[in-house]
Amino acid sequence: MATNFCLFMPLYDKLWKTINTRSWDLQNEISSRTKSRVPDFVFLAHGVDIMSSLHAPFVLRSFSSIPFSIKPFLFPLWPLTFMTILVMWAQSKTFLYSFYNLRGRLHQTWAVPRLGFQYFLPFAAEGINNHIEDAILRADKLGVKVISLAALNKNEALNGGGTLFVNKHPNLKVRVVHGNTLTAAVILHEIPQNIDEVFLTGATSKLGRAIALYLAQRNVKVLMLTPSTERFIKIQKEAPLDYQHNLVQVTKYQAAKHCKTWIIGKWTTPREQYYAPSRTHFHQFVVPPIIPFRRDCTYGKLAAMKLPDDVEGLGSCEYTMGRGVVHACHAGGVVHFLEGWKHHEVGAINVDQIDVVWKAALKHGLNPPLDLNYKVF
Repeated sequence: MATNFCLFMPLYDKLWKTINTRSWDLQNEISSRTKSRVPDFVFLAHGVDIMSSLHAPFVLRSFSSIPFSIKPFLFPLWPLTFMTILVMWAQSKTFLYSFYNLRGRLHQTWAVPRLGFQYFLPFAAEGINNHIEDAILRADKLGVKVISLAALNKNEALNGGGTLFVNKHPNLKVRVVHGNTLTAAVILHEIPQNIDEVFLTGATSKLGRAIALYLAQRNVKVLMLTPSTERFIKIQKEAPLDYQHNLVQVTKYQAAKHCKTWIIGKWTTPREQYYAPSRTHFHQFVVPPIIPFRRDCTYGKLAAMKLPDDVEGLGSCEYTMGRGVVHACHAGGVVHFLEGWKHHEVGAINVDQIDVVWKAALKHGLNPPLDLNYKVF
């Protein structure tokens, strides 16, 4: 006997007494089969803001099936959502909100009940790290192969890009991955080959450092915006001697008024954006992404990759990404799993691995989501 499950139909079946008495038992049986399977890969996500938290699949399924954007109907839900977030914060429960199958392997997304601004509260750091640590230990106990950390869950100031957990638990069987190597690769392959100068903010961050060193070794002049001469010199010394002159420290946005390629790794105000010349393209890896104020310029989206066509069960969109498209750090964890790599990917990015990870992603059917000219330098 076949049983159909349609959204809202059980309500009408109940009213008109046409419900199949086996429906709920069968639904519970199917759900238990899925829950009993141990995922091979877990992506540990987090909320960005209160509005985007309503995009989680367990809240509004139809809404989460399309890329997130702020809609008028969300505003009345704001107060209730805010109170719910506070309760979740107090209880600190990790929750599962989506899963998909890739080549017969179950991949899941777990979420930390924290929003973007909470990661920058000094008193919240210990609690957030404890929560991430609990998720890693839970994954290790279940037998998960790889757990990948979303944007702020691997914040350098918070836990050193995941090194805190690896150093504290040296016998972890689960591989902890920040996925930033693939993120760097995606950003670098968006940059046209004929570019000879870029302006880089967030220049001393994990991603900023890797992008600067990669471009410098390909004879691209990198204007690194940073007030810290000490941190700049430390990065400059990492570059081969013949390429160190390609890294230039700048301390003001005005220094880039003639540069039309900006790579944004730090929140940039409208005033700061107006120092860019007309027809500038803003690449970015800042979370949340900057607001596009310049009508005479173009803005790139956050680094992302399209999952292979044989993915099944991915019925929701990841934040502002399209269906089947995930953030590059998420895709980086998938590649780490598919390649069967045994090392943790935490801390500083290995610049020599950027092209290795990029080629591995393409080999496994992950591709840039847009029809752009992605070429290796």
